[in-house]
Amino acid sequence: MDTSRAHAVLARTPALDARHLRELLGAAGGEPERALTPQVVRQVELPASARQFLASVDDAAIEADLAWLAAQGARVVLATDPDYPPQLRECPGAPAALYVLGSVAALSAAQLAMVGSRSPTAAGRATAREFAAWFARAGLTVTSGLAVGIDAASHEGALAGGGATIAVFATGLDRVYPAEHRALAERIRAGGALVSEFPPRTPPLRGHFPRRNRIIAGLSLGTLVVEAARYSGSLITARLAAEYGREVFAIPGSIHSPLARGCHQLIKTGAKLVEEAADVLTELQFPVGKEQVTSHQPERHTPPELDKEYEMLLDALGFEPATIDVLVARTHLPGESVASMLLILELEGRVAALPGGRYGRTP
Repeated sequence: MDTSRAHAVLARTPALDARHLRELLGAAGGEPERALTPQVVRQVELPASARQFLASVDDAAIEADLAWLAAQGARVVLATDPDYPPQLRECPGAPAALYVLGSVAALSAAQLAMVGSRSPTAAGRATAREFAAWFARAGLTVTSGLAVGIDAASHEGALAGGGATIAVFATGLDRVYPAEHRALAERIRAGGALVSEFPPRTPPLRGHFPRRNRIIAGLSLGTLVVEAARYSGSLITARLAAEYGREVFAIPGSIHSPLARGCHQLIKTGAKLVEEAADVLTELQFPVGKEQVTSHQPERHTPPELDKEYEMLLDALGFEPATIDVLVARTHLPGESVASMLLILELEGRVAALPGGRYGRTP
């Protein structure tokens, strides 16, 4: 058995974590090929599923993995390899191996995890994109999970800021989930890395997403939650980050917004309240000051002044999404006028249409 095949077998072995791998290689004198022999496997305490797999390796699956790795230029990085990200290696239960497309070196860069709702407000999506661009310009790599909503906005912002970003998959790297992010995944690969602990052909099973979240938290110096409901999966990432001794940050919102409650709960339990990117950089003691970050902000286009009725409508909308009926009650304007004015404000980029017939202001 050659080394590349041994790596592929170890990477596909179920329930194998970094500790198990170190013990296997220790018993094998550091030789991956020898670590798979029955004599060595018997010396190490392994989960039953791992032992069963190693006793009867699925050769067809391994050959398919090797063919895919060669065709895509992907790498298997073992937890004992020098290229394995040191931040993740410190975490209990770290994966025995990672599949990587793109820059393996990016995994060892200083990273900030950005996570949040899959159904964010227009303001939340814009905030994630803007903050990620600031972090990228400051030299932080933005890490997230490629999900719709805040994850995608964070990746896009980091790319727009000219920095690197990492997407952690809950599937095999041969399957982009959701499929609509295939083009975004290609851009991330070119400007960072796609990474997964799951072997090729692994589907997006429910239990894989919390496991994905532990890698996001483990790779990063800290986790920033942008928008999250009280029971959002993003809070799992934040909890894991805290368990790993990493910083947890949260952006507050309105007390009336369901998407602010998760962030407020985090702040109540010790997360750092964030109002601007410099708050995160200062807390992480990252060597870039507020002036350096804000000086790279693109020049903003100042929109033209609005007529009095439009200003009144925006004031009535406030910073919470509202329906046309609510705005009619607040402004006493005719419903037809409110609908027409909202359409014009949407075309100007001042408001955004949201699910449920609601409208929200954009930053």
